[in-house]
Amino acid sequence: MLKVEQLKKHYDNFSLDCSLQLMLGYVTGLIGQNGSGKSTTFKAILGLILTDGGNITIFGKDVKDFNTKDKEKLGVVLSDAGFSDYLKIKGIIPILQNMYSQFDQSLFIEQVQRFQLPMDKQIKEFSTGMKAKLKVIVAISHNAKILILDEPTAGLDVIARDELLEMLREFLEKDEERSILISSHISSDLEALCDDLYMIHDGKIILHEDTDVLLSDYALLKVDLKQYDELDKQFVLCTKKENYGYCCLTNQKQYYIENYPKIAIEKGTIDEVITMMIKGVA
Repeated sequence: MLKVEQLKKHYDNFSLDCSLQLMLGYVTGLIGQNGSGKSTTFKAILGLILTDGGNITIFGKDVKDFNTKDKEKLGVVLSDAGFSDYLKIKGIIPILQNMYSQFDQSLFIEQVQRFQLPMDKQIKEFSTGMKAKLKVIVAISHNAKILILDEPTAGLDVIARDELLEMLREFLEKDEERSILISSHISSDLEALCDDLYMIHDGKIILHEDTDVLLSDYALLKVDLKQYDELDKQFVLCTKKENYGYCCLTNQKQYYIENYPKIAIEKGTIDEVITMMIKGVA
């Protein structure tokens, strides 16, 4: 569906160099700290910034050759983009009708009513959550095949985030050929939604793993100095020095459970895996 190969973009104090792939029917998450390169990657995929190297193809076609019809197959939410604050929802409808040949007005209005968004208020009067929901509703209302969502849950409370994620699940269920590429620095949002995750740090992909594998097979080994010296490190991805000894990240939890029954083994959350990958020593 979407393939990014050795994408490069250089700024004075930041360089992006990453590759990733979105498969048919998949939800793929790009996760990382603020400033890690998520938004730059998305803007490059969408052709909103000039790149310094690499290839980007969507539906097997170079994005540089995309026409208006191709772009209609993409539903997009960017963290720093949206409609004018002075527009009302009822004023957005004719804009969307002109922009998208497959705009589904009935679906759009149905979702607006479902989430109790006022049709006659200016967007500047909306809460952060209302604005976020509106952007996602627009993205899913024109029969897009791929959603590209940059931090769609940023700034939302737990209830608003759950409602937005449920909207995305329903979007996928209606067509098995749809896919979603979503970025977030809130790992819990992506655990239940994504099939696989890419972790990005300082513009580089530091880990790519199936979400199920990440949650089931990755673990933190908490060992003292003696245990660390005796530890088989062939499945240790990285290590961080702690007051009690060492914390080791592994992707073979079961191996250490079976062979080292006396050491402390903790299931690693996505946030903890990210922290270890960033701060640990390989």
